[in-house]
Amino acid sequence: MEDVATDSSTTRATSSNGSAGTERPRRTRRTRMTGAERREQLLDIGRTLFAEKGFEGTSVEEIAAKAGVSKPVVYEHFGGKEGLYAVVVDREMRSLLDGVTGALTAGHPRELLEQAAFALLDYIEKYTDGFRILVRDSPVAQSTGTFASLISDIATQVEDILGLEFKARGFDPKLAPLYAQALVGMVALTGQWWLDVRKPKKAEVAAHLVNLAWHGLDGLEQKPRLIGHRKS
Repeated sequence: MEDVATDSSTTRATSSNGSAGTERPRRTRRTRMTGAERREQLLDIGRTLFAEKGFEGTSVEEIAAKAGVSKPVVYEHFGGKEGLYAVVVDREMRSLLDGVTGALTAGHPRELLEQAAFALLDYIEKYTDGFRILVRDSPVAQSTGTFASLISDIATQVEDILGLEFKARGFDPKLAPLYAQALVGMVALTGQWWLDVRKPKKAEVAAHLVNLAWHGLDGLEQKPRLIGHRKS
């Protein structure tokens, strides 16, 4: 158990004849934080600082000071700044991946595109700090990899949907991974741009993304050709 706060108050001393005497401090009652609560507190503080200053710009001293603890407490829970950062990144990656893949519920391909676009934009809007951390270069190896590998994981989910659609339309389903990467990458990079500008509104951004993606797919050529001179 770890100390997090104290409360203080005073009691009034009384004389033997019952009259009020001078006030004296009452013994303070110490409130304690469990190890799990302290860990969550450090994760919240680290998440905010990493989003604001990046990994290199954040120090263990600053994390500890914000939490009101000594540096050894941070090392005890995470082994250092790298360990804390790794847990923060891993949580954010899982949250985004679960949000996007969980949103893919509709049967119509166009609505699936809308759901994927909204899922990413919803995450950016609700967990802005988390997305800022994800789009930075990761200085340490993570269990779920980098942001690029996360996008690849999401694209894998879309790939299966595209593969079925390609097969139904007479296109080569082997090309589905390429198109899935292109579509998800387009949404992710647009989301990264929207992170700072926040214009136009989320629904309008999603509509334009789907407009480009859907009509691009709708007019897809079975054997696209280059019109320039370069062929390789």
